[in-house]
Amino acid sequence: MTRTAASLMIVALLAGCSSIPRDGPSGRNISQSATTPERQGDYALVDLDFPTSERLRQAPAPTLTGLAAASSDEPTDIIGIGDALTVSIFSPGSTLFNSGDNGNLLPPLVVDRNGAVTIPYAGSVNVRGQTPGQAAASVRQALQGKVGNPQVIVTQTTANSNAVTLLGDVRNPGRQPLAANHDRLLDVIAAAGGSSRSVHDITIRIMRGDRTYSAPMSVVTSTFGENIRLQRGDQVNLDYKPRRFSSFGAFNAVARSDLPPGPLTLTEALSGVGGLDSNLANAQSVLVFRFERPEVAQMLGINQPATTRGVPVVYRLNMNEGQGFFIASNFQIEPDDIIYAPRAGAAEMRKFFELVQSFTRVVYDVSVTSTLNR
Repeated sequence: MTRTAASLMIVALLAGCSSIPRDGPSGRNISQSATTPERQGDYALVDLDFPTSERLRQAPAPTLTGLAAASSDEPTDIIGIGDALTVSIFSPGSTLFNSGDNGNLLPPLVVDRNGAVTIPYAGSVNVRGQTPGQAAASVRQALQGKVGNPQVIVTQTTANSNAVTLLGDVRNPGRQPLAANHDRLLDVIAAAGGSSRSVHDITIRIMRGDRTYSAPMSVVTSTFGENIRLQRGDQVNLDYKPRRFSSFGAFNAVARSDLPPGPLTLTEALSGVGGLDSNLANAQSVLVFRFERPEVAQMLGINQPATTRGVPVVYRLNMNEGQGFFIASNFQIEPDDIIYAPRAGAAEMRKFFELVQSFTRVVYDVSVTSTLNR
């Protein structure tokens, strides 16, 4: 029985040798899967030196379409269905509209579903799609021949149709009215209470008809030309997407961390997760997995084919050398980066022997139990 149990344990040990649990691939596996001059691999492997980190740091910012093309020159006081109007009519020398110096102020008028308002002695006057000044001219024309030289003033009391819809990560989503002094993007966002998130984690998207315009909120708040004038009917969405990076492998802590405002270097990122585990990590091979922008990959001379997300690149840094810390302090982490530290060969060997020891101990316990039973 003892021999049988021992045999089963040994078989299990041998079967498990090829699948020893690890936190990720070994440094050798990563090198074997990379692109070389002889073969096309899954990604490009780039050994980081200071000139390379400097070229990455000085790479041009990604080209953004921005919102400038969406700026509208349309008036923001167009009268629409459901708007409430105040109409004042002055008619010197007339008994129809003559109530002193202030003229005749009509009760509040609401634009009906046909786009018209009813004016005494003039009947139904269409004002839909007009500015208050144009509506005043329409009312005046309708009164011609009925009132001597009428003077008309039209004011929008409420402009329900002259509004935009604000959605997404904003404190008070909903419809926001536009006005001559309240028609810019940041005005509308501020009136809705703004967002509770960092401007670096918000993307603003404006949908107008069948077109969509987008830009990071950090750009809108820092570039005057991006704080555009909106137009009625626009739908403004504040999309929250936190900028994060992941770290796993032989670290003192494995985490998914938020990127702070401003740049974050590899040195700062490693410090934030507790640094490398000195007993396990292979400090000669600290890796950063990234989908690099094609123009940056081309600048570095990388010929790896691009995917829909970018060019897959693994940056490798030797932290055992003194200059490694200078390079890490010059290399900036980007959103969605993965920092990985494989286990050192000695750590893998120690893990193997610990596994062997655990199986040996089980065999020993089975043997002792069998002897006591006999």
